[in-house]
Amino acid sequence: MKKECVAMLLAGGQGSRLHALTSHVAKPAVPFGGKYRIIDFPLSNCANSGIDTVGVLTQYKPMELHAYIGNGAPWDLDRQEGGVHILPPYQSENEAGSWYKGTANAIYQNLSFLEMYNPEYVLILSGDHIYKMDYAKMLRHHKKVGAACTISVLEVSREEASRFGIMNVDEDDMVYEFEEKPENPKSNLASMGIYIFTWSKLREYLIADESTAGSENDFGKNIIPAMLDNQEVLAAYRFSGYWKDVGTIDSLWDANMDMLAINGGMSLYDESWSIYSRTPTKPPHFVSREASLDHVILTGGCEVHGSLHSSVLFHSVTVEPGANVKYSILMPGVTVKAGATVDYAIVAENAVIGADAVVGSPPTGREDWGVTVVAEGITIGGGATVSAAAMLTSDVEEGATV
Repeated sequence: MKKECVAMLLAGGQGSRLHALTSHVAKPAVPFGGKYRIIDFPLSNCANSGIDTVGVLTQYKPMELHAYIGNGAPWDLDRQEGGVHILPPYQSENEAGSWYKGTANAIYQNLSFLEMYNPEYVLILSGDHIYKMDYAKMLRHHKKVGAACTISVLEVSREEASRFGIMNVDEDDMVYEFEEKPENPKSNLASMGIYIFTWSKLREYLIADESTAGSENDFGKNIIPAMLDNQEVLAAYRFSGYWKDVGTIDSLWDANMDMLAINGGMSLYDESWSIYSRTPTKPPHFVSREASLDHVILTGGCEVHGSLHSSVLFHSVTVEPGANVKYSILMPGVTVKAGATVDYAIVAENAVIGADAVVGSPPTGREDWGVTVVAEGITIGGGATVSAAAMLTSDVEEGATV
């Protein structure tokens, strides 16, 4: 069962910055782009890169994510030897179990899983990024330079750099310093949270970190600095494609809008690098004569009689006559009643926007403006008005103003 490379996908995050969208599900299970979930992207990257053994580490509200992944068949990961494995925290016979305390501790708690495959290399991934990447190329670079750890980096603007872990490198792109969210960054090479470790080195540092008092058990804060202190060979691997951390409402909305942009986002139609998903079987979408569509992603089971502009509709969405939806994301099962207006909003699964209700508004320049979010299963009463930047987690009565 020995594998050259095993991927460990960290998918247990609560996603608190997504507010109402993660009240029922883990962040990697949040719908994205009309027919996907966020976790589809790293899983598809693994499949397309030839990595057939993936451990998915779950923790926060994992049931829907577990059901979605299933046996891994949509991503060709239903293998007899290898495949996808769900790895929640557990308690062994002789040890008290605990929740994953940090990214490094999550991998440490699954050393026995990695030892079962005894890989040469371990790929560490996050479950909340939207991107396409060939991990096989990164692995070849790791082997070529003889690194103990290779870190994928992305050039960001100097203004953005203070939001990331920054890698400072020499002329050969070897890392000599790591800065965690520095006020005055020395470079603009941001860590993407994607690592390839030589397994023997990773095991050594995980065990040492676990016994270090006061450690936060985190790759960026503890493991990488410890390796630098010991003068291990750390290499930067430059990535230049589309990549988005969708951990906030604004970034999730932006990334969905990017999918509508011509040459402005990531192509979902490139058959050489498909993004796979577990898609429900639905009838074709229906657009009536009175409907008006402009720049829209529309998926199976949708029924549209109103007006849609620059919006993303997941399956089974209904937009009734006279309804107007602009710059918004309607997740599966949403109903927008007759005459309602939805503008710059994210409406979660099975929510109902009542007749003549107004949800959200265009940007106004106010500091408190933002994308409006309606949580899963919420009903907005007829004629109600919901202002921009609202985060609705309970029903709104008819005619109310929020």
